[in-house]
Amino acid sequence: MTEGTMLASPAEPVLPPARVTAVLRILVLSTFVVLLNETIMVNAIPRLMREFEVTAAAAGWLSTSFMLTMAVVIPVTGWFLQRVTTRTAFGTAMALFLAGTSLAAAAPAFPVLLAARVIQAGGTAVMMPLLMTTLMTLVPPHDRGRVMGNITLVISVAPALGPAASGVLLQLGTWRLLFLAVLPIAGAMALLGRRRLVNIGEPQAGPIDWPSVPLAALGFGALVYGLSGLGAENSARAPVPPAVTTLAGGVLVGLFVWRQLALQRSSTPLLDLRTLTYRHFSVALGLMCLSFMALMGGFILLPIYLQEVAGLSSLQTGLLLIPGGLTTGLLGPQVGKLYDRLGAPRLVVPGAVLTAVCLALFAFTGEQTSPWLVLALHVALSAGMAFVFTPIFTSGLSVLPPHLYPHGSAILGSLQQVAAAAGTALVISVMSGRAATAAAGGADATGALATGIRWGFGVGAVIGGLTVLIALLVRTPPAPQQPAEPKVQDEAAPHPSA
Repeated sequence: MTEGTMLASPAEPVLPPARVTAVLRILVLSTFVVLLNETIMVNAIPRLMREFEVTAAAAGWLSTSFMLTMAVVIPVTGWFLQRVTTRTAFGTAMALFLAGTSLAAAAPAFPVLLAARVIQAGGTAVMMPLLMTTLMTLVPPHDRGRVMGNITLVISVAPALGPAASGVLLQLGTWRLLFLAVLPIAGAMALLGRRRLVNIGEPQAGPIDWPSVPLAALGFGALVYGLSGLGAENSARAPVPPAVTTLAGGVLVGLFVWRQLALQRSSTPLLDLRTLTYRHFSVALGLMCLSFMALMGGFILLPIYLQEVAGLSSLQTGLLLIPGGLTTGLLGPQVGKLYDRLGAPRLVVPGAVLTAVCLALFAFTGEQTSPWLVLALHVALSAGMAFVFTPIFTSGLSVLPPHLYPHGSAILGSLQQVAAAAGTALVISVMSGRAATAAAGGADATGALATGIRWGFGVGAVIGGLTVLIALLVRTPPAPQQPAEPKVQDEAAPHPSA
């Protein structure tokens, strides 16, 4: 292997700044494409129900399967990213995404479209940890806040643009345009990445513990699936009750954790849980989980409220939610710069307070609430989240030594999926229960639903209050001592496995 420039000290970048910028730009733009696809189908569900003659529950699997696949694949990425080169990991992620997108565009039947979504999610699951791991390896500690802020801009804007982009494309023609429009962009990014990316570090040809793979897949998959089903309307008619699936998933995840702890003493774990021994990382992880529970709970309620209570169309709803996503994205670079100057606590605590207050105010919305007030609250909520996510991601991962970056990114990604599913299940369950109680008390359908939604936001506000308490524990950690410097392979001498 031809070695490139070595790090001179932990405070210096692996590559010249221009090369670092080029590498991160490719990964960020590619991540933008795959994340845009995650929400681009939101407005297509009714049309797919009619064309494929499937129920709403079946069509919902186009989103559920994506989330499940992410939960199953991400735990393995910690091992995978250490075993293969950067170029190979990128090529694998984009190849899966392109294959899934092509299959979806040509899908002749609903099961084929569902399988295509699973393949797409497999590529997305690799791309996110790859981006985070590369960032932590290339960017010196004193500059990570700024760079993470710039990445937050793209990552936040992509999901926000998805519903609006799907609304415009569906106005132009068939739902297949949702995939046909993404395909050439993803293809161009894949070709550019394979030409310009360099390999960071050297692969570690360690063995994989095969019993851990099904434990992780079944455990995290069952946990997310069970939590997602707890609030579903048809949960009582499910062949296996969601509560049973959730319990089984929790038991399997417990066995997975036990095995990883045992492997740490004698072999190589699939997911190295020694990351949790770093207090700053554990606190950031807990805050991230609670924040995602509150965020996803609120975001799942907003479209229901806007369409079923306020009477907006799906396109109007998507357009109304865009400013919030743009707010998070545009604030990201500024929050990142402030993190480099002020540290995490001065940003995270106000952000958590603002988030909790906005969720509490959403609990007072009703049938007569102006959509403009909802828009203002959503923008403020998104601003609060910007002040939380950029600092906790940066401070949490910064404390880890380089060889644990892939495992830290994988743990964050896995628990994001679990937290999102748990938050969604909790607020939907509360909303459904309180709406049914209100309907039994004589409220009309819209009024009963509005009551249930207010209770759901109330639960989100309680979770938001807990995030404030955890935020008080956040500290800006000192940069870890890095014993080994990563090697960079020049693209002029590609690795054979790349």
